[in-house]
Amino acid sequence: MTTIFNFSAGPAVLPKEVLRQAAAEMLDWHGSGMSVMEMSHRGAEFTSIIQAAQQDLRDLLAVPANYKILFMQGGALAENAIVPMNLAGLKPQPATADYINTGSWSVKSIKEAKKYCNVNVAASSEAEKFAAIPPRASWQLSKDAAYIHICTNETIDGIEYQFVPDVAIDTNGAPLVADMSSHILSRVIDVSQYGVIYGGAQKNIGPAGLTIVIVRDDLLGHALPCCPSAFDWKIVADNDSMFNTPPTYAIYIAGLVFQWLKRQGGVAAIEQKNIAKAELLYGYLDATDFYETRIAKDCRSRMNIPFFLKNEALNADFLTAAKAWGLLQLKGHKSVGGMRASIYNAMPIEGVQALVSFMQEFASSHA
Repeated sequence: MTTIFNFSAGPAVLPKEVLRQAAAEMLDWHGSGMSVMEMSHRGAEFTSIIQAAQQDLRDLLAVPANYKILFMQGGALAENAIVPMNLAGLKPQPATADYINTGSWSVKSIKEAKKYCNVNVAASSEAEKFAAIPPRASWQLSKDAAYIHICTNETIDGIEYQFVPDVAIDTNGAPLVADMSSHILSRVIDVSQYGVIYGGAQKNIGPAGLTIVIVRDDLLGHALPCCPSAFDWKIVADNDSMFNTPPTYAIYIAGLVFQWLKRQGGVAAIEQKNIAKAELLYGYLDATDFYETRIAKDCRSRMNIPFFLKNEALNADFLTAAKAWGLLQLKGHKSVGGMRASIYNAMPIEGVQALVSFMQEFASSHA
């Protein structure tokens, strides 16, 4: 049987060890006689699952004690609205928030935020087709913003921040809020440099349906009156993510992924593997005239790598041949076109090696 490698941008590949364990525990979790799907979210069994998942995530990211970890629902798109509903209240109304526009997800974030506060797009690379991050010196920040928002990895466009904006210099002291959906846990970060970190789980954490929010304590309790109770971070935090029924099975799978990641040596170890995978693919793209990548080298994503055939008339043939090789979900997003290889934590380097070998073979046979 052909080995299958799934390059989907999300929902994405999960570690096989995790899937095997979940399959083994599907009908009977640890002798409880119940599937995790059937458990009361307030019972002792699930309480142990969610507490372990929260602690493992805190360990993996070295989350400081003055930050809460919340398990929520709605994905990053819902959180695009939940962020301003929780943070615009930090300032007198109508509050202003600064946004840096670096791609398709930034655009969505800006659109949602405009419903709840004034939005100042402090910098944008849209005119350059999102090929780079605007230089920090070009950012036109507000004098008294409630917060500044960035998307640290643009899943669709293939942009990744290789720096952290300095709160004292680059944000005028406003809390830094980061959508890290598609690269959280792929690289070492200093959580204390951010006021809020959030992300959908379906890239590096688990199945769709779970949203992770990491929020500093002093940013709780400022929700606008329009904010639904289930989206008020303070209420969620005060109830240990149990104000409403949480996405129990998604949290369980996330917990298994956290345990798997610890067995790999933690985030620092997985980052080195991710660097090797990205260097392998970008190295080939830079060396060939058959394909191209259009993102500036200093902000290329390690997780989501868009690339294009110089002769785009061959796109359909490329995808058909790739599928025959066992290389799936390589079609680029409809707004960008071309191809996209998402190489999250669970993608082994053998998958990237297989992709490069296929690309070489396809280029040779279509020269």
